Amino acid sequence: MEARTQSPANFDVITAVQHLHKAIHAGGVDPLVLELVHLRASQINGCSPCVFAGVASAKKHGETDERLHNVVTWRETPFFTDAERSALALTEAATRIQDGATGVTDEIWDAAAAHFDEKQLSAIVLNIALTNFFNRINRATREQAGKTW
Repeated sequence: MEARTQSPANFDVITAVQHLHKAIHAGGVDPLVLELVHLRASQINGCSPCVFAGVASAKKHGETDERLHNVVTWRETPFFTDAERSALALTEAATRIQDGATGVTDEIWDAAAAHFDEKQLSAIVLNIALTNFFNRINRATREQAGKTW
């Protein structure tokens, strides 16, 4: 499979994305939690360049191979904290929005709110949305894994 476009992104889009990243990281969420959220959404969406870049970025933040290999099975493993589990559940619910999906239930939201304050929850939700944004662009353009942006 080959990428459909070689054109770099519009400068205005790059600037906007940089502002979104700044807002996400100003939210006070542990960077490793943000990396797990990014990785899980990208796994769900089958976005190979974001999975590749997400693993590389998580490792730079000190994430272990053991945990990275088990993000996809986070419910069945002992490797994640309750806070991380609530962020991963929120990620899955907010990412899987196909027709008829339940979405983010009160139970999922309340579980995350038990671990994160409002500013942190906003940062996590924005991180989920931005990841889904990139996942959809990469899937549409057939961007290939192997790049880290």
